[in-house]
Amino acid sequence: MKNTVEIVEDLSRRIDMLAERSTLTRGQIIEDALAHGRSLAWQEKWIAGVQAGIEDADRGEFATDEEIATVLNKYSQA
Repeated sequence: MKNTVEIVEDLSRRIDMLAERSTLTRGQIIEDALAHGRSLAWQEKWIAGVQAGIEDADRGEFATDEEIATVLNKYSQA
């Protein structure tokens, strides 16, 4: 079953931008927001973080083995 709803232009533009920056369709973005309570602001922040991580990786900027071990040890002792 498909439903249609009018979305204000600003929100529609933000949904389009999210779809362009991710592998999600407009429908998936809207469904995620409705089903899981993930606002557009949350989704925009998530996509920006993922893209920043990809850019870091492209520059060869990774955590060292020691940095990873420090984080893992910090949380495994809790």
